[in-house]
Amino acid sequence: MPYSLASTEHPRVETEIKRSRFIAELRRAEDIDVALQLLADARAAHPSARHHCFACVIGDADEARIERSSDDGEPGGTAGIPMLQVLKSRDIVNVAAVVIRYFGGVKLGAGGLVRAYSGAVAAAVDAATLIPRVRHELFRLTVDHADAGRLEAELRGRGIDVPTIDYAERATLTVSSAHPAELASTIAALTGGQAQLVPAGHVWT
Repeated sequence: MPYSLASTEHPRVETEIKRSRFIAELRRAEDIDVALQLLADARAAHPSARHHCFACVIGDADEARIERSSDDGEPGGTAGIPMLQVLKSRDIVNVAAVVIRYFGGVKLGAGGLVRAYSGAVAAAVDAATLIPRVRHELFRLTVDHADAGRLEAELRGRGIDVPTIDYAERATLTVSSAHPAELASTIAALTGGQAQLVPAGHVWT
């Protein structure tokens, strides 16, 4: 199950390794512009830092996921990719991470840098409150106008989300559920098997 941050969460953790300061920050980011804004904000807030390394994972569905990373002047593969791997290994999506480094004068070597950057992001993740991302299937359900109000009330009373109702020649309810099989059984019971659920996509919440 993928996880993300609450929109109000902005975990920030600072560590020191051989006199270098590593400041890791995370931000909820459901599109690349928000992710890149975190990087821009870090550069503006810490203009004298030597490096502003970056990673993000955006998108709930595997086939549409965006993954980006940047070493920002550190040796290739020692910063951005290790940061990205932490997010992926924790199954965290729609999150951007930046690690700001103030160089302390002591070189850490490739292995030391990998450990420092991945450890900084891991510490920020550990400090965050993670929320499960749940896939909800959407269905359309068409009934007579006389039955729409009762059916909506019955569904909401069972904790089933009804995002919209469209009134035309008949009433069409959009219904959302993370448990489609249970929803189908409930609809069959409430309508005497007369109404059919028509798939209408999905959303992540």
